[in-house]
Amino acid sequence: MKIGIVGAGGVGSACVMAVVMRGFAQEVIVIDRNEKRAKGVVTDMQYGATVSPAVILRDGDYSDLKGASLVMITAGINEKAGGATDRNDPSGRLKLLSTNAGIFREIVPKIVAVAPQAVLLVVTDPPDPLAQLTRELAGHDQVLSAGTFLDSMRFRWHVGTHFGVSPQSVEAMVVGEHGTSQVFLWSLATIAGVPVKDFKSDVSFETLQKQVEQEVRFANITIIEGINASQYGIGMICARIAEIVVRDEQAVIPIGSYNPRYKTVVSLPSIVGKKGVVKVFEPPKSAAEQQAFERSADTIRKAYEGIR
Repeated sequence: MKIGIVGAGGVGSACVMAVVMRGFAQEVIVIDRNEKRAKGVVTDMQYGATVSPAVILRDGDYSDLKGASLVMITAGINEKAGGATDRNDPSGRLKLLSTNAGIFREIVPKIVAVAPQAVLLVVTDPPDPLAQLTRELAGHDQVLSAGTFLDSMRFRWHVGTHFGVSPQSVEAMVVGEHGTSQVFLWSLATIAGVPVKDFKSDVSFETLQKQVEQEVRFANITIIEGINASQYGIGMICARIAEIVVRDEQAVIPIGSYNPRYKTVVSLPSIVGKKGVVKVFEPPKSAAEQQAFERSADTIRKAYEGIR
C-alpha cells in the first residue's frame, strides 16, 4: 500500500518515522514545498529503514501520489511560529486557522487531482476546522481529522500514572475539539471496569480532574517549551490511524469526521476502515458533558465559518 505525507517539517518527519517503524506501508511518498527538505528527510530515514519491514521511501511531487490509499497533510505554520502558546488564550490552536487555511486551499486540490480516492488525514493545527475545509475542497467525505485520539491517549497516561497502572489498562476518552474546548468523559473513565471516581486517591476526585485536564489540555505547550514543537506523539498517533485505514481494521477510536447532527467536523468514537469513518458512536454523557460537547462543536463550526 502507498501512502503520502505532505509536509516534511517536524510533525511530517515524525509521521514518516512512525510509519516506517510500524511497518504497514509498502511505499511512502514525502512532499514538501522545500524539495531539499523532503529529500533530506527521505535520505536520512531510508538508511535506518533497512532494519524495519521493507518499505520504499521517496521524495516526490503531487503526481507521485497517484494510487495512494491515504495522504496525511502536515504542512502549515506550527503553534510556536503562529503564537499559539499562551495557556490563558482560549482560542489556542485556532489562532493558526486563517494562515493554514490558505495553505490548504493550495494543497488539497493538488492532492485530489491525482489521488481522488485517497483518504485524507488532516494533522495540521487546528485539524478540525481544517478537515471541514478539506472536505469542501475535496468534494467527498473520506476526510479525517486526527482529532482527539492523541488527547485521549494523554488522558489515559495521566490517569494511569496517578493510580500506578499501565495506561493500556485505562479506558478514558476525550471528545469534541482538538483544542481548548475539548471534553473529558470522566463519567465513562474506568480502570478494569471500575469507574475512576471510585478509586481511592491522595487527592479529591475534583482535584484529580482539574490536574489531569490542565496537563492534557496544555500538553502541547509544555512540549513546545522543552523542544520547540509538539511532534513525536502526534506522529505516532497518525501512523496508527493510517495503519487502521490501510489495513481496513474497523477499529474504534476517537477521531474527527463530519457529523451532520452537529454540522461540523468533531471527534467522537468511530469505526475506522479503508474508506475512513464507517460509523460514529454517541457515548452516553452526563448532562454537563453533553453541554460542553455541544459548545465544543459550536466552537469548531464558528471557527470554520470565519474562514469561508
